[in-house]
Amino acid sequence: MASPTTEHLPLDDDDLALLRLLAEGLSIELVARQLFTSDRTVRRRTRAICDRLGVATPIAAVAQAARRGLL
Repeated sequence: MASPTTEHLPLDDDDLALLRLLAEGLSIELVARQLFTSDRTVRRRTRAICDRLGVATPIAAVAQAARRGLL
């Protein structure tokens, strides 16, 4: 059985890795370099994470993940 903090969370390990980098204060460009992908892909993935979490901004997604103990 999943823990209460992850039971209904629509994020995978890659999503959480992206959020961790944003939480460290890295820019989109630096996150893209760290993840070996393009800026556009990071922006698209960040928008998808925000949509799944029902938040408007990447910082709100980071805050929600942190509150759930995932970061």
